[in-house]
Amino acid sequence: MCKNRLLVTVLFIASIATSVQAQTINATDSHGLPGKSQDQIASGEKPLKEGATAAERYQSSLKDLTASYEESLKRLTDQNAKVKELFEKGLVSRREVEQSDSSVAEARAKVEGVQKEIAAAKAEPLRGIADASIINTQDPNVAWSTGNKQIDELIRSNGTRYGVDPYLIYCVMNQESNFRATAVSGKGARGLMQLMPDTAARYGVTNPHDPAQNIKAGTRYLKNLLDLFNGKVDLVLAAYNAGEGTVMKYGNRVPPYAETKYYVRSITARYTGSGLRTPASKSTL
Repeated sequence: MCKNRLLVTVLFIASIATSVQAQTINATDSHGLPGKSQDQIASGEKPLKEGATAAERYQSSLKDLTASYEESLKRLTDQNAKVKELFEKGLVSRREVEQSDSSVAEARAKVEGVQKEIAAAKAEPLRGIADASIINTQDPNVAWSTGNKQIDELIRSNGTRYGVDPYLIYCVMNQESNFRATAVSGKGARGLMQLMPDTAARYGVTNPHDPAQNIKAGTRYLKNLLDLFNGKVDLVLAAYNAGEGTVMKYGNRVPPYAETKYYVRSITARYTGSGLRTPASKSTL
């Protein structure tokens, strides 16, 4: 019996290793494709006909992003099935199954989100996105709720404490985890604000699934980014998604990554959609 369990475990680990190796090979190959600029590779965009509009380029990048997300969803779904098989044989814990389920749900939500964005992009022309400065512009009249009074209060209290608009925190949390404290991404981000391990460690988080610790750390990170990028929300969001170093690498502009551009547009559209904030400036993604 012990030998059988050991064999199953070894085979599972080997399959995961093979999957990771395949992803690495695919990533290497993608950077070796001829005929693409570095920005096209970074953004996932395919070469378009000369004179393509910004809307056409954006829709193209969204389609490529959808394909990438769908591939990730399939991989996570296959892994999820294997984890459940091991659980039935008593080789993994229920917690590992729950984390795998959460990763699949997160991947599926990303696919659905991009598909909605594609539909919206087809329905209306590509518009510039406002990057409203949120410092000292908190408006208590904005109606919002996560559906959990405790989480709502943690958002408000931390927003007030660190000078970050609670509604911005809410919008980021909505995009990151859809208000699920147990959320775990395929890249290892955890909790309501989807803190990466390094970010959680930077702000002293010991349990990223604890709403109080997670929201406090996520809010502090947003505040630090606001200070770093002079309150420009588009750059703050880009840095939250891709890292502040990446934003600075591209000259304090939103990096040309399809996922990051989608992330910034989605949250900023929601954040400025209330009509209660006056745009400070415009930036086209």
